[in-house]
Amino acid sequence: MNARTDPHLLHPPTSMSHRLDNTHLDALEEETIFILREVAAAFERPALLFSGGKDSLVMLKCAEKAFGIGRLPFPLLMIDTGHNFPEVTAFRDQRARELQAELIVRSVEDSIARGTVRLSRPDESRNAHQSVTLLEAIEEFRFDALIGGARRDEEKARAKERIFSHRDAFGQWQPKAQRPELWTLFNTRLHPGEHFRVFPISNWTELDVWQYIEREHVGLPSLYYSHRREVVERRGLLVPVTPLTPPRPGETVVVRDVRFRTVGDITCTCPVPSTAATPTEIVIETLTADLSERGATRMDDKTSDASMEKRKREGYF
Repeated sequence: MNARTDPHLLHPPTSMSHRLDNTHLDALEEETIFILREVAAAFERPALLFSGGKDSLVMLKCAEKAFGIGRLPFPLLMIDTGHNFPEVTAFRDQRARELQAELIVRSVEDSIARGTVRLSRPDESRNAHQSVTLLEAIEEFRFDALIGGARRDEEKARAKERIFSHRDAFGQWQPKAQRPELWTLFNTRLHPGEHFRVFPISNWTELDVWQYIEREHVGLPSLYYSHRREVVERRGLLVPVTPLTPPRPGETVVVRDVRFRTVGDITCTCPVPSTAATPTEIVIETLTADLSERGATRMDDKTSDASMEKRKREGYF
């Protein structure tokens, strides 16, 4: 047998790359499971922020491996703007039922009714206003740790985050007051009224997430895969045509093959041109992407480079 006939030598780069990818994903998964178990051990009333999006679904898959179906030691918490994609909220409910997990939903609409959220105009995006509803839910349930699916590669402000990110008694994030994290030693001490935001997939990238989805066969809402949709071009983005985001005078509606790289409030979340209909195809597409997923899809991040950091200081995810 020689190099021409030995099956192990015919495609060595591919097989070696596959083994390295799996080793990398195994390390990320192990770290995430370790952090989830640390949260369960260190805090009395944690909750997992669960939107039904790909990052929270990957995190939930790791939680399933960490604790088992029907044994999650924390509830799932969703802050609903009232402007979420119905495909996503339906998938959220389905996944919670499958895992026999407690699902808590709190709505920005209720905050508006209470007068704690005031809109400057009826069609204003409610995305940033989620901070108020979230802080109200923290006070209602006395949560001392909220597990989120933010990643450092998403955006500049999120790159500054610790894995265990301290929040003061007002729910605010102070970047210069974050605690050092040496190796896997986390300082989880809290004063009354304070809490932590914990980000177990901080060290993952968008590519890692999609490779993990491919490997673990993680189910996702259909919006993440290529489909035909009416859109208009606006400020360099493709805006989906919906009752909440109708075309403006002078804009031309076109039908394009698109998919969503991230899903959030309909009023500020945009798809990207794509024919990728499987996780494998999306992995290949992600390898060539030259814009971060938030930079390519979120209208509310276009206001300024500091817009996310400002919102995080006020209690945003």
